[in-house]
Amino acid sequence: MKTFEELGVSEEIRRAIEEMGYESPMPVQEEVIPYLLGVGNDVIALAQTGTGKTAAFGLPVLQKIRTDDKRTQAVILSPTRELCLQIAGDLKDYSRYIDHLHVVAVYGGSSIESQIRNLKKGAQVIVATPGRLIDLMHRGVARLDAVENVVLDEADEMLNMGFSESIDEILAGVPEERNTLLFSATMGKEIERIAKNYLRDYKEIVVGSRNEGAENVNHIYYLVQAKDKYVALKRVVDYFPRIYAIIFCRTRMETQEVADHLIRDGYNAESLHGELSQQQRDLTMQKFRNHHVQLLVATDVAARGLDVEDLTHVINYGLPDDVENYTHRSGRTGRAGKRGTSISIIHLREKGKVRTIERVIGKKFEAGVLPEPQEICTKQLYKVMDELERTEVNETEIAPFLPEVFRKLEWLSKEDLVKRVVSREFGRFLEYYANAPVIEQPEERTKGRGKGKDASEGGSRRSRQTSGPRRAEEGYTRLFINLGKRDNFYAREIINLVNRHVRGSKIDIGRIDLTTNCSFFEVPSNQVEEVMVKMKRAKVGDRKVVIDFADREDGGGKKGKGRGGRTFAEVADSRRMKNAWKKEKKMRKDDWQKFFE
Repeated sequence: MKTFEELGVSEEIRRAIEEMGYESPMPVQEEVIPYLLGVGNDVIALAQTGTGKTAAFGLPVLQKIRTDDKRTQAVILSPTRELCLQIAGDLKDYSRYIDHLHVVAVYGGSSIESQIRNLKKGAQVIVATPGRLIDLMHRGVARLDAVENVVLDEADEMLNMGFSESIDEILAGVPEERNTLLFSATMGKEIERIAKNYLRDYKEIVVGSRNEGAENVNHIYYLVQAKDKYVALKRVVDYFPRIYAIIFCRTRMETQEVADHLIRDGYNAESLHGELSQQQRDLTMQKFRNHHVQLLVATDVAARGLDVEDLTHVINYGLPDDVENYTHRSGRTGRAGKRGTSISIIHLREKGKVRTIERVIGKKFEAGVLPEPQEICTKQLYKVMDELERTEVNETEIAPFLPEVFRKLEWLSKEDLVKRVVSREFGRFLEYYANAPVIEQPEERTKGRGKGKDASEGGSRRSRQTSGPRRAEEGYTRLFINLGKRDNFYAREIINLVNRHVRGSKIDIGRIDLTTNCSFFEVPSNQVEEVMVKMKRAKVGDRKVVIDFADREDGGGKKGKGRGGRTFAEVADSRRMKNAWKKEKKMRKDDWQKFFE
């Protein structure tokens, strides 16, 4: 293994990183640093967060800065404010012994006037989010005509967040004679497009394998019914008493609900999502980094740029829609040579996603069996005993109080005292798991080839096509509603709509399936009649809401199907919404990009 001196790192930078605890280069640093110290060497580096990539690009970029020139010579782009500040802080630490070298972070959500003042003083290195940098370029404050090095950190994340056009504009505004470095966890089509358009004779450096999760991560899934997901989450968390984890949810609403439930049930948890102010997010992340919060419940977007050491677990409260998001989630644990675990709590509809992820990352998921109450209670009991054994006693501090304590408790025997301590520390788990709800394993439908007609006409594929509608979970009935994604109707809107009209009783809505023009949702069978009656006069705006049993042949109250196998309601809806959706889609993309700049 080489040393930083052998890699060509200057004495001033070596002195700084040695004080920070850097002893020897990590694999990505060994590969990237010597190459970037050269001229005209473009690089695509595929590496996970936590592999030492900030130093890999930061050390050579800083070393090549001419401190007698106040013009901007390096630009580093990152997808989020949090990551932007983190990179800028690291670069300032690396360059603490380099005189007259200035690093400035520019990002949305903060005063642009103060950032303009800092840039006018001179900034050889700008660390920026794409939207804010473009704003400063348009104002004539960020001048990039002397830039020699451009770094795109977490390039795949930036492209996923809709910054493709912004990156194009920034790269078009810097000199052609430059070094360009793309750091990415995965190699997607957009990364290849950027490389083809803006990189020249680039070198591809891979730490691990293309498109895979962290090497030291175990992948486990627990298959449960949709209504049992939170109960399953509690069991997983309780089984690992010293867990330190991020729990990923799909929506802001789900994130807040899960966090609220955990806090209510006595867990040390907090939420992190886009509806929180920047100040609230910063405070939450600081508490989590300092281990003052044990469980962080977050959306993918809000957790981007959150770099936390020593995570024991990542828990997917449902799988993301694309493999790249799963790769980023799971890559947050299992760092610095330590083992980590990525746990997914899924229902039957998500089983196919597991297989897709397995193919892409080249790793198998283990089908987990949820721990039984007896196992969980045993683990928690051992935790209490360990903590009691390890408790340090300060004789001097407690000495004045001991006589009164002994007098008060002298009637208790040693056994009675131990029983009370254990009950106090452990009672919550015993009480809950004494009557813990039963989590039934969903029945997986096989796709095997049968005999007779189905087998002769195409085997499993034929079976799937003729097997009829999806069946509701036991105790639930599946209903159709003539509102879908094109109407901006998602799970939250369906839940709110039903409960707003069915007043006086809370409807425990089960699984929800969304399609473009309509949706399906499950309600307890004993409440179906009430829902159907009270929703008859429901409207969304001027539009009548149609709810019917999902297992009717028409799917919406009329006989037969429309064109392409769709219901007549779907065909009518698609005509009405077609033009409006095109306009709305562009507005959504613009709003999404603006929010995260």
